[in-house]
Amino acid sequence: MKFGLLSTAALCGLLFATSASAQQGANQAVKIGILNDQSGVYADYGGKYSVEAAKMAIEDFGGEVLGKKIEMVTADHQNKPDLAVSIARRWYDVEGVDMITELTTSSVALAVQELSNQEKKIDIVVGAASSRVTGDACTPYGFHWSFDTRALGVGTGGALTEAGGDSWFFLTADYAFGYSLEKDTGDIVKAKGGKVLGAVRHPLNSSDFSSFLLQAQASKAKVIGLANAGLDTTNAVKQAAEFGIVAGGQKLAGLLLTLAEVNGLGLQAAQGLVLTESFYWDRDDKSREFADRFFKRTQRMPNMIQAGTYSSTLSYLKAVKAAGTKDSETVAKKLKELPVDDAFAQGGKVLANGRMVKDLYLFEVKKPSESKKPWDYYKQLAVVPGDKAYPTAAESGCPLTK
Repeated sequence: MKFGLLSTAALCGLLFATSASAQQGANQAVKIGILNDQSGVYADYGGKYSVEAAKMAIEDFGGEVLGKKIEMVTADHQNKPDLAVSIARRWYDVEGVDMITELTTSSVALAVQELSNQEKKIDIVVGAASSRVTGDACTPYGFHWSFDTRALGVGTGGALTEAGGDSWFFLTADYAFGYSLEKDTGDIVKAKGGKVLGAVRHPLNSSDFSSFLLQAQASKAKVIGLANAGLDTTNAVKQAAEFGIVAGGQKLAGLLLTLAEVNGLGLQAAQGLVLTESFYWDRDDKSREFADRFFKRTQRMPNMIQAGTYSSTLSYLKAVKAAGTKDSETVAKKLKELPVDDAFAQGGKVLANGRMVKDLYLFEVKKPSESKKPWDYYKQLAVVPGDKAYPTAAESGCPLTK
């Protein structure tokens, strides 16, 4: 009995020492988590390529900050909010992670942001789109980087409505992101004098869009807005071609379509699609230099999610350095003070609600005959000024600004 008590005491001591050692190690590093979909419907949209972009940012920063090594962990949340929260909680409580970024999938992003607020840890959403992230669900530690549903609605929805596409029907992913994208785009369409004739919702990761597309076709709407993303968008576009929807005179609007999905579709299928992105690899010298380095590592050009993850990681590290600490409140304050200047954004600014504001771009996908080199997919139609694309912090619905 006495031996057992001693053994238990020794074991407890060992566990305490191990825990203390792990925590001490965590305190001696600045640790970043990349949490996203790496095997499902959004695997090309962000996935392992966003992980590589974050690695580039850490390397470009020099691998350490405040004399501490910069470490990175990564995981696949499988588009499941409960799994994502479980991973994030372990990262925060056990592994000493200081900041989580990427966070593709709006339901995941909103759940992890709520946990991050409880834990007083910084999260920077890049891959998720819901404008609620810096709206009614905003937190003192939450940031939204690359785009959101309102900006996409202003860019694609506003432009197509002004060009005569004044009646819309939505094909919507049946979760938080889809609802937000449908609502924000619909609001812009109506503000521009257009009408929303209806909507149909489909499950995430659908393989058969036939019944949904037939309803959209029967609506006689001039524009069918695809309020989905990733493989759901590419599958819907491919099947729309089989039904002759575009050939019949209706226009498809990819409301969240990126270079990754256009590449997956190919120019023959994607030509003529109008979309909004906040980054294009061939826009200027800075974007081309970054894209060339990214291509050497991944054999593909980056989209706005991957370039945005590079920027969110780099901006966080700059804020830690400027703050002189990795304390979340101090770093969050610095993130809102510092300008964002890198390959992704020039002259970007972070509002009081955590929304990073920069210009977006309206593109049309080129015809195969117009493409002059590999990955030469877009022609720019317009610049969407950041101040027009996003509401002010006071207008966002974020309670922190009231």
